[in-house]
Amino acid sequence: MIDIFWRCVAIGIGATVLMDIWALILAAFFGQARANWAPVGRWFWHLKSGKVFHDSIADAPPYSGELALGWIGHYGVGIVYAFLLVVFTGTQWLANPTFLPALIFGLITVGAGWFLLQPGLGLGWAASKTPNSNKVRSLNILAHIVFAVGLYCTALLVR
Repeated sequence: MIDIFWRCVAIGIGATVLMDIWALILAAFFGQARANWAPVGRWFWHLKSGKVFHDSIADAPPYSGELALGWIGHYGVGIVYAFLLVVFTGTQWLANPTFLPALIFGLITVGAGWFLLQPGLGLGWAASKTPNSNKVRSLNILAHIVFAVGLYCTALLVR
């Protein structure tokens, strides 16, 4: 059981690292703005008081550790997703990882961003309140495909 736990932690971290490397590549070569995890940290902080959805997270009272909390939350969610993938596929996936379940799961997780995090930050459902919502949605899908590749490749490394 402890082996499964540590493998899921490693898989979640590995997949999230690959997603972050992808974001750095987009920033370096395509001028995409780098991710700012401080607003996400502020959002996580305000969850404790029951506030899930904000008109604008920028208007919510700040928290001094919000950037650190945002990064911790980002990696924590990646780890939780790895555990959920193993719950849904079974532990046999850890012994013999295949890409299709990771891809399907990676695409499903886009929904959490679109229907929980983005409206929680005040960006609307599926970034509908952003100036380039279709671009944001496309980048979300691509990032989660990269996350899926990270799930699969890290699972191969730790099997």
